[in-house]
Amino acid sequence: MLALEILGLSVTAISLIIALLGYSANRFSGTSFFGNLLPFAIGILVMVVITALFLVGWWKLRQWLQSRTEFLAPLMAAGLALLIGWFVVQDEFAMAYGSFRTLVGGKQEAGRVTIAHQVYAAYRRYNSAQLQKMIVRAKAFQKVIEEAAGAFDVDVNLLQGIAATESSFMPRNSNDGGHGLFQITQVPKSIIKEAQTKLKTEKLSLENSRHNAFIAAATFKHYLTEMNDDLFLALLAYNIGPANGGLRFIMQQYGASDFTSIQPYLQTLPRDYPIRVLSYSLAFRLWQEKGELPAYEEGNNAVQVQRVGIPGLLPDL
Repeated sequence: MLALEILGLSVTAISLIIALLGYSANRFSGTSFFGNLLPFAIGILVMVVITALFLVGWWKLRQWLQSRTEFLAPLMAAGLALLIGWFVVQDEFAMAYGSFRTLVGGKQEAGRVTIAHQVYAAYRRYNSAQLQKMIVRAKAFQKVIEEAAGAFDVDVNLLQGIAATESSFMPRNSNDGGHGLFQITQVPKSIIKEAQTKLKTEKLSLENSRHNAFIAAATFKHYLTEMNDDLFLALLAYNIGPANGGLRFIMQQYGASDFTSIQPYLQTLPRDYPIRVLSYSLAFRLWQEKGELPAYEEGNNAVQVQRVGIPGLLPDL
């Protein structure tokens, strides 16, 4: 009973703190000392005082409840947690949670949010009918992509997004040397060996969609590791490939450390590649979870799409 009571109070307190900080951060965001920073600091102080008063009040209420029966306090705490749980699933809390995460995440979270909205904007611009046709074409390759994703522990929707960007699920040999479903070009020998090991074969064919998918998954996993799990940099590195030293060499050459700082030095390289991959990945996740491609600008679809979340990036809730 005591554990249930502590759990209920903890869930309630944590949820309220996130909501209050999220709302206040959004309300007082800015750099003016008297207009933003000081009011926010005062708000934090008020929240601390309220929390202390709540704990004192709960302690007195708990004594009264226990004088009736030992079950009342845990049940009331659980009831508060359930009430907060109902609030958490509302769209208003999703907005507060997003503001709270930006507040705590600082520069890194602000960059992630900026990138995420570029992805949502790209998804919004797609022609729904054409996107749905591509998803239908992708069904023929669903099994091999799922198998490759599982073999290398990568998100299946991300692999689908890469395939959609590379070939639109129409495997072919392109003029720039790309082959098959994932338009495989230059691949380091170590990656080829990893794909051979997983496939249990010594001979790989880029025209074989299963082999092609395994090589793509191995390549993507390689760049994720190389870029310390930075999804955007990994996708950019996948697209650039090993030519001229690859993305890592370019970053070292110019002292860039993240996707934002490397963009000015990409010149003619396709800096929008990660956005395209992730917007297609988002479409596949929406189709997988909802069975439809909701129009982003209609009703409250924008919030619902953000709840589903972009593969590889944390969802807003």
